Amino acid sequence: MPDRPTPEAVRAYYAARPAPLVAATGIVLDPRGRVLVLTPSYKEGLELPGGSVEDTETPEEGLARELAEELGLSVPVGRLLAVDSCPPGALGRSIVVHVYLVGPLTSAAVEGITFADGEVAEARWLTREEAAEQLSDRLAPRLRAGLAALYAGSVAHLVDGVPQPGSPAGLDPADRAALEHAGRYDDAGHRAARPKALTAANVVFTDGAGGVLLVRPGYGEPGRWLLPGGGVDSDLGETPRDAAAREVHEETGLDRAPGRLLAVDWTHRPGYPARIRFLYDGGVLGPDDLAAVRLPPTELLEWRTARREELRGLVKPRLRRQIKACLTALAEGTGPLELHSGRPVAPA
Repeated sequence: MPDRPTPEAVRAYYAARPAPLVAATGIVLDPRGRVLVLTPSYKEGLELPGGSVEDTETPEEGLARELAEELGLSVPVGRLLAVDSCPPGALGRSIVVHVYLVGPLTSAAVEGITFADGEVAEARWLTREEAAEQLSDRLAPRLRAGLAALYAGSVAHLVDGVPQPGSPAGLDPADRAALEHAGRYDDAGHRAARPKALTAANVVFTDGAGGVLLVRPGYGEPGRWLLPGGGVDSDLGETPRDAAAREVHEETGLDRAPGRLLAVDWTHRPGYPARIRFLYDGGVLGPDDLAAVRLPPTELLEWRTARREELRGLVKPRLRRQIKACLTALAEGTGPLELHSGRPVAPA
């Protein structure tokens, strides 16, 4: 029976194996959403923050080290946005680049940037369009794909900067359509490349005076009021109606089954997933029902009812239009309504 290799021998064997170089890049954003672009002191052209991963580092650890060494930044490395696999270039080795979100940084972190090790001569904040135009042909595709993944809530799969057919983000919709029409997709690639939508369910409760029950969250923009409800856990098989009942119970303590569907709203913002909201009738809450409302202290700060004419100062325009459309459906006994960004859509 041959002798088993020692752990040191195994480590030396794998350390000597040919393998791609690994690098980590950060898309660093400031409070205004601008991209940090660097002028290196040791070569021509602009760069994004980052560098090679060393020794036993993970890509996340390597990027955190590079940010500290190059810019004096000690900030968390955010989620993975893209992976770019590049064939051998001038160095004769293939390289795998991991692209991460960093920030948005606080104003204090932006002001604290320094060039500690002298590798950076200048740091500039550019709009994403300016940055993509000024970066090299090697780096600009990673930035574009990474930003597309950021706003789509997904990850981009690149080979030498080119989004691949099954990439969940970064692939041009026209290219995706051409691949679909040519029958070039297998099931897995088709599911990955298709655009995704976020789904929510909310309930419209009214009081005896016609006011609508609103809740104020402890997260997001201060002073923003919402309808009770939240995201549908579709990955767990939850339906919109089930989600509405669950969220109402979690947020208000009320154990009431949602009534009829009043409206479905479709909202789309370029570059972001579409948002679909199911709005249900919660019925009329009497004094005893309102007195029984109990908010989760870590999520919601307060509740109130608001009449139609009071909504403008409390609720964002899109949700305000949705609420008013639902109140009209309740008053007239109509619906369910088809809404686009809160506006009723008439049949063609």
